[in-house]
Amino acid sequence: MKALSPPPFSRAARLLWLVLALAAASLALPAQALRIKEVAAVQGVRSNQLTGYGLVVGLDGTGDQTTQMPYTTQAMSNYLQQMGISLPPNAASQLQLKNVAAVIVTAQLPAFAQPGQMIDVNVSSMGNAKSLKGGTLIVTPLRGADGEIYALAQGNLVVGGAGASAGGSKVQINHLSAGRIPQGAQVERSVPTPLNEGDTINLGLNASDFQTARRVAQAINAKLGSGLATALDGRTVQVRAPLDPGARVGFIADLEELPLESSAPSAKVVINARTGSVVLNQAVTLGPCAIAHGNLSITISSTPVISQPAPLSQGQTVVAQQSDIRINQEPGNIIQMPPSPQLADVVKALNTLGATPQDLLAILQAIKAAGALNAELEVI
Repeated sequence: MKALSPPPFSRAARLLWLVLALAAASLALPAQALRIKEVAAVQGVRSNQLTGYGLVVGLDGTGDQTTQMPYTTQAMSNYLQQMGISLPPNAASQLQLKNVAAVIVTAQLPAFAQPGQMIDVNVSSMGNAKSLKGGTLIVTPLRGADGEIYALAQGNLVVGGAGASAGGSKVQINHLSAGRIPQGAQVERSVPTPLNEGDTINLGLNASDFQTARRVAQAINAKLGSGLATALDGRTVQVRAPLDPGARVGFIADLEELPLESSAPSAKVVINARTGSVVLNQAVTLGPCAIAHGNLSITISSTPVISQPAPLSQGQTVVAQQSDIRINQEPGNIIQMPPSPQLADVVKALNTLGATPQDLLAILQAIKAAGALNAELEVI
């Protein structure tokens, strides 16, 4: 197969040629059947978000400025009271805690997590601490959406950044006000799951698609028994499962490994408005249309004009500004776009425009509005 060599077009054209090359490479690879576990998951088996408020101690003078962050002082005073140390009210308000920072701790409690297991936590400064490097998180309860405590976090922070400052100069690499504690929280309470409830389980598809739901149900009925699976809608497939917990786990394990005949994806064009990236999948087609593309530029220049009076006229020299406004509109030729039934044809047709990535955003939206782009347009 002869390699594709991009013609000398603009940056947008080179990006589209790269998409074409990737599509051609994917077509050359052998097709691999999907498994049900890659397009669906058992409903109810999910992770839960945990969060908590804590204190990081042991910083090298890079903590919160307590005069501006009173909650850091209050939290430290409350912690000392729990340790049996009571401070007078005036002493608590005058604490200078340059080595302490108030932080928000977040974690993800995985499904089936049991008490005693360890999970990773993320620690982020919520005040004006300059750096959390070298700090230690003291015991922090992590709560779920119901307000209950599900884990306790504590440990030394790992901060991936570095920085130094002296004489008004400052150098910083990466972020210093956030860190991570691997295996930094211990699970104290498990979350019950409805996996073993009832005589059926529901499979939730990752994307709503009636064709995929039907194929999942057909694959289960063909391999594990007729009438076991029923597609309820475009996202949910209900499956009858054994009542015994051990047999149900084995049944789900076999079910997830079943091969699934892959179907063509829905046509979609994804546009990143911030970076100008445009990505098209292989199902995108283009109808016949005509496009006019041109640029309009306005140039305003100002030239100083000096007016001098005649000799002995007792006048004054006056400096004025003379503005020159020019409008230049480059000719925009009308380009006829032929019908393009394949991705390669769509890329070649868009390459003929020679537009920049930002121009392609407007052109593709206009083609979609005219009804000539047979794809869903998604802007992220």
